[in-house]
Amino acid sequence: MASGTIAIAAALALAVTAVATATAQGITASKAMDAIARQPEAAGGIRGALVISLALMEALTIYGMLVAFMLIGKI
Repeated sequence: MASGTIAIAAALALAVTAVATATAQGITASKAMDAIARQPEAAGGIRGALVISLALMEALTIYGMLVAFMLIGKI
């Protein structure tokens, strides 16, 4: 019984972080494209900030995967 609960917790940890990150990345990219469309001369700075923010968001997904692996290791 406990191993099934841990497996569900690991699946939820990975699923929630993946869905939240994908949603946040989509919103961020959309807002960045809007900003570039409004001010094309600022495209370089916006693109740089976008890449950094997307990398940090992706790191959160990697942390969720790490938690899932740690939970699976307890089974």
